[in-house]
Amino acid sequence: MKNFKYILSLFMIISAFIGCEKDDDLPDVSALPAPTNVAAVVTITQDNSGVVTITPTGENVAKFRVNYGDGSGTDSGELNPGESTQHTYAEGTYEIVIAASGINGKTTTVAQTIVVSFQAPENLLVTIENDLGVSRQVNVIATADFAISYDVDFGDVAGTVITNTIGETTSFVYDAAGVYTITVTASSGAIETISYTEDFEVTEILAPLVAAPTAPARQPEDVISIYSGAYANIAGTDFYPNWGQQTTFEEVDVAGDLAIKYGNLNYQGIQYGEEVDASAMEMLHIDIWTPDATQVEIYPISVASGEQQVTKLLESNQWNSFDIPLSDFTDQGLSINDLHQFKFVGSGTLFLDNIYFYKEPEVSTLPSLPVDFESSSLVYEWTGFGDASFGPIPASVVSNPDASGINTSANVVQIEKTAGAQVWAGASMDLDGAVDFTNGTTMYMKVWSPVAGSTIRFKMEDSNSTQDANGNPTVVVEVDAVSTVTNAWEVLAFDLTTWAGFTTTASYDRVVIFPNFNTGGNGEIFYFDDIQLTNTTNNNQIPVNFENSNLTYTWTGFGDAGFGPIPAAVITNPDASGINTSANVLELIKTAGAQVWAGASMDLDGAVDFSNGTTVKMKVWSSTAGATFRFKLEDSSSTPDANGNPTIVVEVDAVSTVTNGWEELTFDLTTGVGFSASESYDTIVIFPNFGANGNDDAYYFDDIMLTN
Repeated sequence: MKNFKYILSLFMIISAFIGCEKDDDLPDVSALPAPTNVAAVVTITQDNSGVVTITPTGENVAKFRVNYGDGSGTDSGELNPGESTQHTYAEGTYEIVIAASGINGKTTTVAQTIVVSFQAPENLLVTIENDLGVSRQVNVIATADFAISYDVDFGDVAGTVITNTIGETTSFVYDAAGVYTITVTASSGAIETISYTEDFEVTEILAPLVAAPTAPARQPEDVISIYSGAYANIAGTDFYPNWGQQTTFEEVDVAGDLAIKYGNLNYQGIQYGEEVDASAMEMLHIDIWTPDATQVEIYPISVASGEQQVTKLLESNQWNSFDIPLSDFTDQGLSINDLHQFKFVGSGTLFLDNIYFYKEPEVSTLPSLPVDFESSSLVYEWTGFGDASFGPIPASVVSNPDASGINTSANVVQIEKTAGAQVWAGASMDLDGAVDFTNGTTMYMKVWSPVAGSTIRFKMEDSNSTQDANGNPTVVVEVDAVSTVTNAWEVLAFDLTTWAGFTTTASYDRVVIFPNFNTGGNGEIFYFDDIQLTNTTNNNQIPVNFENSNLTYTWTGFGDAGFGPIPAAVITNPDASGINTSANVLELIKTAGAQVWAGASMDLDGAVDFSNGTTVKMKVWSSTAGATFRFKLEDSSSTPDANGNPTIVVEVDAVSTVTNGWEELTFDLTTGVGFSASESYDTIVIFPNFGANGNDDAYYFDDIMLTN
């Protein structure tokens, strides 16, 4: 839908700036997302002149700029929201590029194809449908040969006419259901137009067409459920006790999920099958759908202290999901250790589902694999052992003393093998549970050793297994690797399957590291970082830094002038300076005449794990400040579109600010349309200088990582 949208929140923020008296009062806009839903409504003067009017649209936008895409080298200059620009075209097909910037400088760039023709439109095809989710909303889409735009006269009392780009969906919500005469007129650059008229019945939605949101998986001890298909409900609960109400009741099937329907509501009670002690719970959850109610009063009722209520406003024709702190009721004097009823007060019709009390589960502060020692909310407790007196050797997480090469992260593990320490001295750390071997059976670990040729032993234990005579667990796996460099970071691999007793079904929940194993201590200090499991040695996963000689970084370019591949490969860092002194980087060359969408992709060894965050940070070297870089993730197995591209994707833009130097750009995936952390994104795609044709410029990329 590309109707005009005016974003009041943007102007409210600007007003806040104007009204502040002190700098300290200025709001922080840095966290605002980049503009979304960026597009343009395109119309043409119907006089064979080729004058095209372009009106950019979008959300969270402060300024627009339009590249006309005709090779003229001109653009619109800065446009405010709601402003238009005009440009004269010859007949042909063009790809305009719309750049939208927020008040915090974040930019989103999109390309849009337009057809300029002086021939009258032909073969008009119109689809008119009632929206499946919004009551009385009608969606219209029109296509026609040679057309650039179309008008929809919705035939309502107000005479609403909306202009849109051909091929895009136009939506309108009527005040009332009924039959309306809808007329669609398509236009090109010619004087002649083509029209279509239909008497269309606009319908009301009186019941939900989709089930209530799925309740999250919670442990039984964290939930007291009154009505939900996700949990065990209290037996014997009466959802229609006779309290003298006028309300009607029935249980209905909504897209395969049962829900309660209360019609003609004035008030309605629920009598629990037994008294409930909710004092250990924190929240009350309830999902409500209504076609006509504007609010509802929700009353939990206590045996001893009676009832207290909160009022919730309702949006019609959608599920309203409420998580109400129980303190909202207890602060009013309600006791919640003896609850036995609910009461709902309002009017109209309500559909209810997922009524339950819950508390958040206790969260372990111990880490799980992969471990990178960068989280401020986890406890990395390393316990050393085996000094000269069989006591602990020093072991702890410290600031990275050599942030260089393949490891520029902030924190690492330091293990000091003190003078006279045992040959088996080392340190251990407990995990928050058993290791999951879904991602593989080879452990990779970054190691900094003061001595090349040192044996590093990696061990995992089941801390709950039977102990041997020395009190050590008997279910273990241990594998050795040998360092190859001195005073520098490298990645060592530990193939767990080489240990005779290894099994993926064992509950290994502790990692142990033995630095310079089988050699007595001499005061050496070793550092370790980024402990992770992988499936194979020829693929990779985020984070990607191009330094692991055991991995294959296969980047495939696309989009040169003939739609073939542009050069893309991992090479030696040509500018090891500033924030990036690592050895290897990715080079993309946007060759002369390359498409505006030219770039390169790399397959990962599996779906991206978002447990470390949903914001991508990437080091970028650009020869041009102000270049737009698009970062994209794809699910390669999703249904392909007409061009053979995956349909499950997320893409976010960022703009370079440095010329001929390294900088770190940030891509907040949550701002990307359609993003979901539950999708199986397994391909990375990078578009250098997106929206501009190639000019034989080289771009470099490194250290692709996820953060919170």
